[in-house]
Amino acid sequence: MQFVKDAAYISEYKLLLTFKDGSVRIVDLAPRLDGEIFEPLKDINYFKTVRVNPDLDTIVWKNEADMSPDFLYEIGIPAAESALK
Repeated sequence: MQFVKDAAYISEYKLLLTFKDGSVRIVDLAPRLDGEIFEPLKDINYFKTVRVNPDLDTIVWKNEADMSPDFLYEIGIPAAESALK
């Protein structure tokens, strides 16, 4: 089980996430914003308000949208690999 420790906005719909195991991954959520709860996140200014909820151990937004930390880890690209692309 993965846990998100820190989140930082990078650009567009990309976030730099640090997990409790020390890994740092870049996630692109642009293709993942389907459904009513994620609709407000398509506004980039709203998307940038992402934060980590320590009780849930994942990222959340003000409208209570969140994503599974295991899912985020799975779709993320290690930051070191991303720098090479």
